[in-house]
Amino acid sequence: MKPKLQDKRWSKDFEKPLYEEWKRKKLYAFNRKSRKPVFSIDTPPPYVNTPVHIGQATTYILMDFFARFKRMTGNEVLFPLGLDRNGLPIEMAAEKRFKVKLTSLPRRKAIALCKRILEESSMASTETFLRSGISFNSWVLGKLTGDVYYTDSPEYRALTQGTFIDMWKAGLIYEDERVCNFCPGCRTTIADAEVEYRNLPSTFNDIVFRCKETGEKIIIGTTRPELVCTCGMVIFNPNDKRYKHLEGKTAITPVFEKEVPIRSHPAAEMEKGTGIMMMCSFGDLTDIRFFREMKLEPVIAIDKSGKMNRNAGILRGLGIEKARQKMIEELKRKKLLVGQKRVSHRTPVCERSKDPIEFISMKEFYVRQIDQKPKMKEMAKKLKFFSPRSRQILIDWINTVSIDWPISRRRYYATEIPLWYCKKCGEPVLPPKGRYYQPWQEKAPIKKCPKCGGGEFRGEERVFDTWFDSSISPLYILMYDKDDDFFRKHSPCTLRPQGKEIIRTWLYYTLLKCYLLTKKSIFRDVWINYHIVDERGHKMSKSVGNVIDPADVIDRFGAEPLRLWAAIEGNLTRTDFRCSFERIEGAGKTLTKLWNVARFISMFQAPEHKPKLMETDTWILHEANKLVEFAGKCYENYDFHNPAVRIKHFLWETFASHYIELVKSRAYNQNNKFSRDEQDAAIYTLNKVLDIIMKLMAPVIPFITYIIYRKLHGKDIHFTEFPVPEKTKKPGFDTDTLLQLNSRIWKKKRGKGLSLKSPIKTITIPQKFRGIEKDFKETHNIQEIKYS
Repeated sequence: MKPKLQDKRWSKDFEKPLYEEWKRKKLYAFNRKSRKPVFSIDTPPPYVNTPVHIGQATTYILMDFFARFKRMTGNEVLFPLGLDRNGLPIEMAAEKRFKVKLTSLPRRKAIALCKRILEESSMASTETFLRSGISFNSWVLGKLTGDVYYTDSPEYRALTQGTFIDMWKAGLIYEDERVCNFCPGCRTTIADAEVEYRNLPSTFNDIVFRCKETGEKIIIGTTRPELVCTCGMVIFNPNDKRYKHLEGKTAITPVFEKEVPIRSHPAAEMEKGTGIMMMCSFGDLTDIRFFREMKLEPVIAIDKSGKMNRNAGILRGLGIEKARQKMIEELKRKKLLVGQKRVSHRTPVCERSKDPIEFISMKEFYVRQIDQKPKMKEMAKKLKFFSPRSRQILIDWINTVSIDWPISRRRYYATEIPLWYCKKCGEPVLPPKGRYYQPWQEKAPIKKCPKCGGGEFRGEERVFDTWFDSSISPLYILMYDKDDDFFRKHSPCTLRPQGKEIIRTWLYYTLLKCYLLTKKSIFRDVWINYHIVDERGHKMSKSVGNVIDPADVIDRFGAEPLRLWAAIEGNLTRTDFRCSFERIEGAGKTLTKLWNVARFISMFQAPEHKPKLMETDTWILHEANKLVEFAGKCYENYDFHNPAVRIKHFLWETFASHYIELVKSRAYNQNNKFSRDEQDAAIYTLNKVLDIIMKLMAPVIPFITYIIYRKLHGKDIHFTEFPVPEKTKKPGFDTDTLLQLNSRIWKKKRGKGLSLKSPIKTITIPQKFRGIEKDFKETHNIQEIKYS
């Protein structure tokens, strides 16, 4: 008997011809005219100028499980590949590559440098995805085609601008000057969601204020002496007896000699520093809230270039760090610095540049979100989260939202805000929707101002926050404002898969913006992936040297062990995925087992018609059908972990180690101890169970299942129907007892130094195994069976 699978073992070299074939033939292209139900996946677009890390690769592999499963269950799957080419990461890459600050360059030159970065991008990210077997609707390397979209394309940016125009007309966007989070490194406003907190080393400086009325010294500890020029009040805790005598008096600030009131206020912490505080505009969020509460007029000392302005007096023109040092020197010179202590200070920093943020007053555009908080929480509770505990991360963030969403930025490589202003009266002018506008270099869409009749206009120079762009991704893939019929039929988007670290940004802003535009939730399901950590549970870091490059994994082992590891390890009820070369290599052993099992079964041509089965056959089919039912339910809920673990155990233990051993003699039937029908029953069941295993695992390990199924059946397994549970006869015995019985007999023979085929004269087993007597006797070479 010659196996149809002639290669003796599975090889990673089998993968490349397959993914190149899938790409060339566009097998997974989305058919907009299909009558099948659409399952849409709003995939997170990766940045094109950065290599894919193991976390991204794993997340996209898991998404591919969903896409492949849904195709097999009769869905037309919208699974686009988006490539993110917008925003600060591109600008920061250009600044690093060309060693220049883009804000110091003319706008056209800065944009040209960003485009050079994009042109030089190796597209290594998409190459890794392709090699991983991910079945995006259309594959491309190096250029834009059909179902691949770029976030800096005129079409994508036109939709972003179109949503702004609609929201402006609906009164959902306004402009205001207020205190904003400002990143000196990025030199732009950032939203609260883009701020993270880190404990950074700092110095607590004890500096001398003076009480005007009494002349006594007031020692105040601060980490921000450069902000003394903005001090609006000195406060102490109402319960602090040390300073009660200062209530209502006046403090004189050091160096600047500014008079400020002294008041008691609960914001002062008695145990912190000297227990008396200067309140400045603005050192942190506490200062901002305090100035609002006390109705103090803020003095802003930092400008939009990140330098001290005229309000800073002797510090004017200095960067923040240099200003701090100069202020300390001046305090020392005047003998007004009486102590210093190194401390770790909880500091708000920009999530991108990691620079400490400042709070300065700037005019920006805002989306109204405060009045939408009740609706956002309602949507968060109705959305289907996988796993459900991720829902709380979104709700917690919604509860913290305290200001409207600032959406304008003072950068270059992003979607421009589509506005012009009349030079005479300042009236804003909106263009019609439908194309991409660059107001900073285009003429206004009208010739005369509708308000004053003026004929000269100034184009808006600001751009959108990257999340204002990214939050249209489900609208874009569902043809919003382009094909109204398609959008109406197929919204909401079925699934938003993403990482937990961007719940408060990408997920929140998408839900908010799309609700404001459509008045409904844009997603049905939300799937949240967690972090990939190393074998010891530590975060992966280049500096630590524990980073795993998925391209290296694929080079060494191929994509299939990586994919199978992702399924087996991908338990969403845990916080993190543990990753190591050893774990991934270990997953490859199951591929070898599947290949060996399939190669053995490929020797036997399945009968054309289903024969009458023996009880051994009905038992394994019953077990396989339990797997079908379990996997189907789990896959529908994006759980591939638990089925993968069970299927792996079933393949190794139940099927290979026990059923195949029990029926091997019947399948060969070399001594004609079995009838032709009994032999056919074994061969039919072997092929049937193998087909079930392969179809259950096809979404997870698409390469090996594709090759095996094509060799055995001449068809593409990925376009076959996913198995559905069949009615099967429940065996008279349970699986565990049978497996224990087999193992006990084999162990006893090995213990005596006998081969597994050594004869057994007589054996007594439970009555319930009478139905498998013939297979059992042949497997263990038993001469006589007695029943208890």
